Amino acid sequence: MQNNITSIFLLGFPNLQNFTFPFFSLLVLIFCGTISGNLLIMVLYLVSKTLQSPMYFFITQLSLCDLLLTTDIVPVLLHTVLYGGSSITLIECIIQFYFFGTSECSECLLLLLMSYDRYVAICNPLRYPSIMNHRFCVASVIIIWLMGYFVTSMYVISICNLYFSGPHVIDHFYCDLEPILELSCSDLSRIHTQLFILGSLFAILPFLVIVTSYVYIVSTILKIPSTTGRHKAFSTCSSHLIVISIYYGTLIMVYLCPTKGKSLKLSKILSLIYTVLTPLLNPIIYTLRNNDFKEAFHKLKLILHKSF
Repeated sequence: MQNNITSIFLLGFPNLQNFTFPFFSLLVLIFCGTISGNLLIMVLYLVSKTLQSPMYFFITQLSLCDLLLTTDIVPVLLHTVLYGGSSITLIECIIQFYFFGTSECSECLLLLLMSYDRYVAICNPLRYPSIMNHRFCVASVIIIWLMGYFVTSMYVISICNLYFSGPHVIDHFYCDLEPILELSCSDLSRIHTQLFILGSLFAILPFLVIVTSYVYIVSTILKIPSTTGRHKAFSTCSSHLIVISIYYGTLIMVYLCPTKGKSLKLSKILSLIYTVLTPLLNPIIYTLRNNDFKEAFHKLKLILHKSF
């Protein structure tokens, strides 16, 4: 990698003024809530026998994704907010993007796998145990994580072949791909083509498959004769649909909507939603509406109460 840049300055949110401390305090609370919420889901899965099913296994992997994203983005964001900016090296910037890209790519594929799980459970329930067996679930998750690392590695290799020479300021609160590319003086046509192809394969295509699967799921649910059966089937899918809507909604607005006419401030706010708020909301959405998680949490409290 050829470059004349020794450090990069992340501007973050430079015009907070009197709102700096309240915003910083809010981010600290969100960070603590995200870490504790996602760790709680993983602990509950490990200690509870009632949560030993493919759906909950995939939710723990989603929590792992959210932990990776949060610990990668939020500490730098906190420093940026508190000090009015943050100076990092180009290598550190690329490393941050690497873990960010890995978590985002893996989450796209995990949401696809979770949709397939719901599709099989509702549309083909008799074959569910044989299709969603332990070997398939573990193998699928391993492949998803490897693909996340592989795809992001391809981007990183392409970035390392670019030439960087001032300016060294990124008007954002983390090192996303596009802001990094704007620092380069090299021809970016090849990497933009790569971005389009890989983005289509690992973001757009999974989203279309998810939408298609839910068309079949809804049509199957509507054929259930009893009202109770339909309500139970819808309730098992509603949490996943909410997570997909929030995640893909902000992702599409940030990366797929035309940049012309979209303010940088709006882009930062949308990025803040899916990098900071979504990892906090995911455990809340999945646990508050789920009786199995509530029961497991109640049992864990009883165990801890007896222990102390």
